Amino acid sequence: MANRQALTDTQTIVEANMQKTVLLAASLLWGLARPAAAQPFDADIRNNTLAVSPNESVAVAGNSQTAELKVYDLARGKLAATLPGFVTPRNIVFSPDGQRIYVTDSSKGVLERWNVGALKLEASLALGPGAFGSAIDRSGSRLYVNNQAANSVSVVDLADWRVLKVITGFSGPRQGIKLSPDGADLYVTNFRSDKLSVVDTATLTLRREIGGFDKIRAISVSADGGTLYAANSGADTLARVDTKTGRITATVPVGREPYGAALRPDGKALYAGNLKSGSLTEVALPDFKPAAEIGGLSGPRQAISFSRDSRKAWVLNQDLSVAELDLATRGIVREIQP
Repeated sequence: MANRQALTDTQTIVEANMQKTVLLAASLLWGLARPAAAQPFDADIRNNTLAVSPNESVAVAGNSQTAELKVYDLARGKLAATLPGFVTPRNIVFSPDGQRIYVTDSSKGVLERWNVGALKLEASLALGPGAFGSAIDRSGSRLYVNNQAANSVSVVDLADWRVLKVITGFSGPRQGIKLSPDGADLYVTNFRSDKLSVVDTATLTLRREIGGFDKIRAISVSADGGTLYAANSGADTLARVDTKTGRITATVPVGREPYGAALRPDGKALYAGNLKSGSLTEVALPDFKPAAEIGGLSGPRQAISFSRDSRKAWVLNQDLSVAELDLATRGIVREIQP
């Protein structure tokens, strides 16, 4: 028994050291690569991000070319505040209670926790340069963060504010990362290999890979967990994936260079954010056929959020203005300016 316990302890120490090595290596490479003046780490990769609070009163927006975040009062339709101090902000998620936001910055190589009420930075956690997309579980206890430079996913315990594990074996994971509704599976997009990795969240190990994409971007998962949707920006399509078989069952043409694949809460429609077309393509479900094109937008990407009743959508434009859409009329109701 003593030998078996010693072996277990040794394995735990080795795994912890490996996780530290991944983060340290990425940080050292960044330190060697950057000049004395602070410069963006991965400025050639561009993205935007928009998060709406659970009570739909606040929206926080950013893009990787702007070193600040915009905080909008959705009730008044006005800019409420600007949060400074970023280099290349990548992703924003709200805590389930709406009291905090978690922000990744790939150049600073950190995850930041901000108090929404006070609009103050509470804490910063080093994850290594390349920290990108993130997904929070329903309980708000765990956050998963892609690192496109280290080809890894960091698992963060939000209560203890520490990295539980660094999962390796990915290939350029960027913004696309989603949990299944039951929290059992984590889906991670690999931009370099054009594959989708499936992680078992109980064991924090890679379960399998799904291929056949073309410049995969955003993903969404159906409420029953049986279907995944992905944007193919290289093929101007959205793909439908059977999560049980791991096969692409259909594709549908949308606008030019789709980044978004946003699923409406009621599950009746899917929206592609078409960067080059300046539009959203509405895809009817379950038919999986184009239903409408909503224009008048400027450089929409992944940053698309919905009201809980599926009547509204908020879409981030390239100038960080937020377009509010009436999904019944498919029209822009207003634009909130930065």
